[in-house]
Amino acid sequence: MIQKPDRNKNRKRRHVRVRRKVVGTPDRPRLNVFRSSNNIYAQVIDDAQGNTLVSASTQDAEVKSKGIHGGNVEAARKVGELVAKRASEKGIDQVIFDRGGYLYHGRIKALAEGAREGGLKF
Repeated sequence: MIQKPDRNKNRKRRHVRVRRKVVGTPDRPRLNVFRSSNNIYAQVIDDAQGNTLVSASTQDAEVKSKGIHGGNVEAARKVGELVAKRASEKGIDQVIFDRGGYLYHGRIKALAEGAREGGLKF
C-alpha cells in the first residue's frame, strides 16, 4: 500500500532545522509564522525571556472587519501590516523572520512583504 508523506511532520522537521540558527533576542526578536488552511498567525517572540511581545492573526477584529477570508494572500498581507504596526508601537523595528518550516512562497511571502511595508526590517 502506498502511503502519502505527512506534510506537517516534514514541516516540523524543517522548522527544527531552521530554529537551530534562528533565535530571537531582546534587541531583535523573532517573527514567527503559523499557517493553517483557514487562518494565518504571526507572533513577535523574545526567546531570551520566552515572552510573546506582539501577535496578530486573521482572527483579530481589525482583519475580520474588512470582510477578508483568512486563508488567502490578501489576508496574510494585512496580518503582516498589522503585526508591524503593533510592533512599532512597542518600539520594535528589527526582527528575525522565522518562516516556521514553510516555503517562502504564497501566504508566507505576502505576510513578510506586508510586515516590511509596515516598517519592520529583516
